[in-house]
Amino acid sequence: MSDAAKSANGNGAKRKRLLIILGLVVVVGVVLWGIYWFAYARFFESTDDAYVAGDIVSITSREPATVLALHADNTQAVRRGQLLIELDPATAKVTMQSAQADLARTIRSVRSDFSKVHQFDSQIAAAKVQLAQAQGDYRRRKEGAADGSVSGEEVAHARDAVASAEATLKVAESSQAPATAAVDNTSVANNPNVLAAIARVRNAAITLSHMSLISPVNGVVAQRTVQVGQQVAAGTPLMAVVPLDQVWVDANFKEGQLEDMRVGQPVAVKADIYGGSVTYHGRIAGLGAGSGAAFSVLPPQNASGNWIKIVQRVPVRIALDPKELHDHPLRVGLSVSASVDVRDTSGPTVSSAILSSNVRGQAIDTDGDADRIVTRILAENGASATP
Repeated sequence: MSDAAKSANGNGAKRKRLLIILGLVVVVGVVLWGIYWFAYARFFESTDDAYVAGDIVSITSREPATVLALHADNTQAVRRGQLLIELDPATAKVTMQSAQADLARTIRSVRSDFSKVHQFDSQIAAAKVQLAQAQGDYRRRKEGAADGSVSGEEVAHARDAVASAEATLKVAESSQAPATAAVDNTSVANNPNVLAAIARVRNAAITLSHMSLISPVNGVVAQRTVQVGQQVAAGTPLMAVVPLDQVWVDANFKEGQLEDMRVGQPVAVKADIYGGSVTYHGRIAGLGAGSGAAFSVLPPQNASGNWIKIVQRVPVRIALDPKELHDHPLRVGLSVSASVDVRDTSGPTVSSAILSSNVRGQAIDTDGDADRIVTRILAENGASATP
């Protein structure tokens, strides 16, 4: 056998051994992958169709006014209660002054009503005394007429005096009725007219407080559309605050991946912004009530007959660990990938927990200021006096 033939046979044997080794490697790899899938990978459902979502807290004007100053801008971090926008308070201050003057005037008017009641009491008492005197005089003259010491004309005059006194008493009592009805069972401070005036003061205080727009949450300013000097109407969105410490992930899984998904299952989330070097550990908070197509502006109509089955995706909300969010903040709209561990299927498929979001607007407390104003006006106008 020539050297060339020996070399060819050697190369063929070597090639055969390499193919056998390669085949064994492939078989071992497939077996190992099968073991890995059966023991571990089959219990995970993954998707890269996932995005960071969060609340966008709108900052709007409650009253028509002119923007006086801006104290925050896009990308700026703000704290709950921090002043964001100042509106011109001139009109609101005038309304407040008018309401205070109206309250003072109402208090004095009600006090006058109480004085009228006291005045009518005095008039009625005097009318009763006058009637008693007229009745006594009439009796004496009537007795004197029996023995002839008093003339019939004097008796008639005495009877007329009694009738006149009775009429005077009736007029006083009828005049007292409407005055008493206006203040009956009340004091100056809790009279309905005074309470209505106090309500107008409180309303003016609320309107004045609306001239300062504060941040209701901790977050980052976004979507600022307002400029200094701009005239804004009530309800106009001026900017938004996004609480980045309370964002979540909306992951869109294929309908075939939802079979074993349950509320509370652990989820590993990786964000593209950190290049996969950071893993967030969250849990399923809930599964969507329908596919994305079902809630779209123009949902598909499959009754036309021209139908092709398309695999639908259902949004799954994933709650993230607040501490991990604090260490590695996320932004709304970022792309992420999510992998759900579906081994524990004991949880519910529909969340029954009542939403307990920490995103809550901060109401401006105007009660304290209004109470001090009302107390001062009551004292200055003698409303502390009891009727």
